[in-house]
Amino acid sequence: MEFLNFPAILVAAVSALVVGFIWYNPKVFGNAWMQAAGMTDEQVKGGNMAKIFILAFVFAFLLAMTMMQLSIHQTGALSLVGGDASAALPSYAAFMADYGDAFRTYKHGALHGVLAGVFVALPIIGTNALFERKSAKYIFINSGYWIVTLGVMGAIVCGWK
Repeated sequence: MEFLNFPAILVAAVSALVVGFIWYNPKVFGNAWMQAAGMTDEQVKGGNMAKIFILAFVFAFLLAMTMMQLSIHQTGALSLVGGDASAALPSYAAFMADYGDAFRTYKHGALHGVLAGVFVALPIIGTNALFERKSAKYIFINSGYWIVTLGVMGAIVCGWK
């Protein structure tokens, strides 16, 4: 697929871990998150960190792939021709010649990432947290992380050509 940029997707996936390292650092939101989540130092340190980080990277990779679809509008045009640009009518090539780079900026991708965070991640995390009887602090710390992370991911996958 002509928009599938694996280096950008990999960097976007790694960015989720980097943002998380900063966001959940005890000097940023780590201590507040632990308190809001009801976690102790022993519980945090007692997890299988290799498994956690490997799965977190796999999930981040899937999210980066999704951000590519959400932020690069030309993927919609590609889907209309069945995903195979070589089998498309000449009008597809003309369209892409005129609009192939339209809105392919870091800023545009960041906007779509932030919107995905606010309109997708926040409601999902908020709903789960309400039923788990978690606080608003818990919702905003975790949703804030995803809003920032999806903004960074969107910027990377949309702007990197």
